[in-house]
Amino acid sequence: MHTGRISGFTRFLGAPRDWDEAKDGHCGGLAIRDEKTTAGLGMTSAWFPTPEEIERIKAGAPIYLTVLGQVHPPVCMAVGSPPDAQDGPPRPSSPPAHRPVG
Repeated sequence: MHTGRISGFTRFLGAPRDWDEAKDGHCGGLAIRDEKTTAGLGMTSAWFPTPEEIERIKAGAPIYLTVLGQVHPPVCMAVGSPPDAQDGPPRPSSPPAHRPVG
């Protein structure tokens, strides 16, 4: 998946302060939209599947969400509308540096 600029974005998130690129891999910026939700404040980002991923999703493949660390925060996943002129195109990104182990 590639990140894109979500319409109405309010800021970009960068790597965490203690991120060590040599050890942890590349951590690119992420455009987010700060929002008020029924559960409180939230941050929403846009993710665009590659054509290959779209075909796998059509074939019934699941979409995985990985949260780094040992405490799982509340999350929400949804499908948005097709991109419009305000959405940035998907940006090529490196494969995730962190993959499930075991």
